[in-house]
Amino acid sequence: GKFLAAWVFVGVALALTFPIWITVNYLGDPDNGVILTAYIGSLLMAGAFLAIGACISAANRNQVVAFIITVVVCFAFLLSGFPLVLDFFSGWAPQGLVDAIAGLSFLTHFNALSRGVLDLRDVLYFLLVIAAWLYANAIVLDMKKAG
Repeated sequence: GKFLAAWVFVGVALALTFPIWITVNYLGDPDNGVILTAYIGSLLMAGAFLAIGACISAANRNQVVAFIITVVVCFAFLLSGFPLVLDFFSGWAPQGLVDAIAGLSFLTHFNALSRGVLDLRDVLYFLLVIAAWLYANAIVLDMKKAG
């Protein structure tokens, strides 16, 4: 319910930027495939952020605390692929853990989409993140109802 409504709202907000795309096409010759995959990536990443926020909001009574935790968790997912973060972990963590941290980064998967590469792995990553956080949200809500 709420997640889908918020995701549709984000989709409408992205759709309102289509006139810019049309103007760019009128004024020049951009690669429309890159633009389209960037839109898809933006919608998927927004869905992942919304799913994380919905789950954390369901787990907290105080909405301000839920917002702060959501921002921190989303920021962690966003920054986990940056070289500075990976260099920090590579100094003491096994390489497999460093690779796993890099693989969890939203930006790693979004950058591929924003370059025009519609890789099924990137799309599945975002869909699985959305599904996992929404499943966790359902579990939290069921636990609240039960007890």
